[in-house]
Amino acid sequence: MTRRIALTVLALVTVLLVLAVVPLGVLLTQREETSFRGAAEAAARTLASAAEENLSDHKPDTDLRELLDETQDEGGCAAVYDAAGRVIARTSCAAATSRTARGLVAATLADQRTVAHRSGDALTVATPVGDSADAVGTAVLVRSADPLDDRTAVVWAWLALIGVVGLVLGTLVSVRLARWVGRPLQAVDAAARHLGEGALDVRAPADSGPEEVRRLAATFNTMAARTEALVHGHRAVTADVSHQLRTPLTALRLRLDLLAADAEGEDAVELAGAQEEIARLSRLVDGLLAAARAENAVPRPVPVRVDEVVAERITAWEPVAAERQVELASHSPGRPVVYLGAGDLEQLLDNLLANALEAVPGGGRIRVEAASAAASFGPGTELRVVDDGPGMSPEARATAFRRFGNPEARGTGLGLAIVHRLATANGGTARLEETAGGGLTVVLELPAVPRGQGPEPGRPPQRTG
Repeated sequence: MTRRIALTVLALVTVLLVLAVVPLGVLLTQREETSFRGAAEAAARTLASAAEENLSDHKPDTDLRELLDETQDEGGCAAVYDAAGRVIARTSCAAATSRTARGLVAATLADQRTVAHRSGDALTVATPVGDSADAVGTAVLVRSADPLDDRTAVVWAWLALIGVVGLVLGTLVSVRLARWVGRPLQAVDAAARHLGEGALDVRAPADSGPEEVRRLAATFNTMAARTEALVHGHRAVTADVSHQLRTPLTALRLRLDLLAADAEGEDAVELAGAQEEIARLSRLVDGLLAAARAENAVPRPVPVRVDEVVAERITAWEPVAAERQVELASHSPGRPVVYLGAGDLEQLLDNLLANALEAVPGGGRIRVEAASAAASFGPGTELRVVDDGPGMSPEARATAFRRFGNPEARGTGLGLAIVHRLATANGGTARLEETAGGGLTVVLELPAVPRGQGPEPGRPPQRTG
């Protein structure tokens, strides 16, 4: 933004300078040309007055000769023609008697008016001698245009210097203005990015920039403070619920265990059923707390190696799979890296593997596949957990990501809700597909590491387990 503001202001200053300097330069150039031509015509008329005394009044040509000598000393050329176009007096240089000069003489005698013509570096002026209605001759004056060109060059040089100085000042002003406006906005943008990454205590500076930007920063800080208070409040409620629910459940379970040790007959059967319900209630409470933590958590993403985490979780769940006679396998070519909150990939895999092991019967198989792919939100990694269990009906798949939304669930019905929450909170997506040949496939599209935020060369991504 700073660059765009600076370039916009600089372009405006450049246009204004061009619109002001160029017309002024043209005007001053025309003024210099008019002044130079007027001076040449005045000198030609003075020469014509001296020639009239000689041609009309038949006086000696002393004054005429003096003017011709002065003209030659000043670097000009002059000549006097009679009514027949014959040269009666001239300077030693031949410019005033050239073909161009004779053409101007003929035009002057025909039109009875002063004629001027510039050819190359010389200005030639021809003016009638005597009355304009009855000229007795023509005076021709040729002057070099070098002084005019020099003055014109000086004018344009000064104007160019003024333009360059104005452009430099405009550049400084535009950069200063752009930074004054852009830096506070960049600070608000950085603060919003850090807030989205989980830094709830971040605030934007609200003491610099235009008034509108300061108000924006103040509004952002108010929003960030309220968000921080809400998240901390939810976390506090989660901690309180965890303490309040787990303690009585543990005490009740211990009492039932003591009673079951001495119970016989029908009492033992009833107590065993009560113990199963208490165990189910404990799992349900644990699932609710896990879902609440997932909803309240604001991830701070870090680069995570998918193949390493998948291998680690497969190893951790191998004993459970072996006990249930289920085969676990993984395939992660290309060593993909994703950008997730610390520990989130482990939670995703644990919930997916737990759900799959609950659903797949003995002799079944579960595969975890990960590969780089163009996800719906941009470059990323596609993580697939494929099982060959009974699968889900289309109606169950449509509501499986909601809490207790799957009526066919064998567990608490919260695992897929936690998976969906963790995936979307990290900027990814989650969906369910039917496995070819029967079963269920959970597909997660996880974001790749943004450019410039990946691990340093030669340094592996962070481990989150």
